Amino acid sequence: MKFLKPQLVWPLISGLLFAALLLQTFPSLTGQATSKQASTNQALAEIHAGEPLLVARQEGPVSYASAVRMAAPAVVNIYTTKRVTQPSNPFMNDPFFRHFFSQESQPDQKRMQSSLGSGVLVNSEGYILTNHHVVDGADEIRVALRDGRETFARIIGSDSESDLAVLKIELDNLPMISLASSDTLEVGDVVLAIGNPFGVGQTVTQGIVSALGRNSLGINTYEDFIQTDAAINPGNSGGALVNPYGQLLGINTAIFTRSGGSQGIGFAIPSNLAKQIMLDLINEGYVVRGWMGIELQEITPVVAQSLQLDTTQGILIAGLLRNGPANKAGLRPGDVITQIDQYKLEGARATINYIASLKPSTQVEFSIIRDGKNKAVTATIGQRPASPQG
Repeated sequence: MKFLKPQLVWPLISGLLFAALLLQTFPSLTGQATSKQASTNQALAEIHAGEPLLVARQEGPVSYASAVRMAAPAVVNIYTTKRVTQPSNPFMNDPFFRHFFSQESQPDQKRMQSSLGSGVLVNSEGYILTNHHVVDGADEIRVALRDGRETFARIIGSDSESDLAVLKIELDNLPMISLASSDTLEVGDVVLAIGNPFGVGQTVTQGIVSALGRNSLGINTYEDFIQTDAAINPGNSGGALVNPYGQLLGINTAIFTRSGGSQGIGFAIPSNLAKQIMLDLINEGYVVRGWMGIELQEITPVVAQSLQLDTTQGILIAGLLRNGPANKAGLRPGDVITQIDQYKLEGARATINYIASLKPSTQVEFSIIRDGKNKAVTATIGQRPASPQG
């Protein structure tokens, strides 16, 4: 039997081992991909197939100068003064020292206190929308237009619960702003704020709509704010929030701040709400609001458990006014409102706002849960008594 020579065996073995290593490292050399590779390739193909298509976006304007040219002439500066009475001696304010002084020998001093704000001319007849707090208690109101004219204004009506007021000036050839429907707004829309911050003169700032329907902020009784990051500062109150076409979307009203200046959280009253309140103030002298005479409360898990409810959906009637519209309709404390006509409940404050938006004498159907049973109650909306402040 013949054997290979040793000098030939080791090169042959080395060659076979090297070939095996190549096939294991690069299986594609065999002409066939492994099942693992096939699976990977298929997954990559599906990923590429699922890539989103690039959608052409509408480009915004390079400049908002045309919108400012349209809206800014109708935005006015408002300067108010009120007479403030104060003791001539500061110790008169202290109960301990007061009895040492004769009231007759210490006559009160009167001084004028000034403040500033903004307003918006909404028609050519001279009606101006502004905030209630801008003109509240003012003895004198002076309005300065962008074209340099100045005049005195009188208050047509003021509503503290929405923080809106309507003024009237008597001048010819007045500019006016056109109103856009605030219902068309969406979060992310570009807006401009025009006003007189810190009294430096008319100023325009730009931002976006940050949120809609803000309420429960403790600013007004009735709240349905547009939130924006357009810079709003003291003096902007009563000014215009406009869209890129120069149309009025809201009345700038308040800011959230810890420093006294803008921190990117400003609030404006929507134009649709402001328009309705303005018409009521002009036509009636006060705001006509629907009213049921009920106190509403959110249903928390604790409240739901105490009432043996299976859900936290709905609004609890926590109390009602005797002989009020709700009491006359048969609603009771402890009833859970699940629906009012077709209105979808969105919270206690929003529900009160909805009732206030209804005209008095309107009939509505309350869907309620009482003692674990569903029930429908028909009620007639009453008219909210006039606020002593507004």
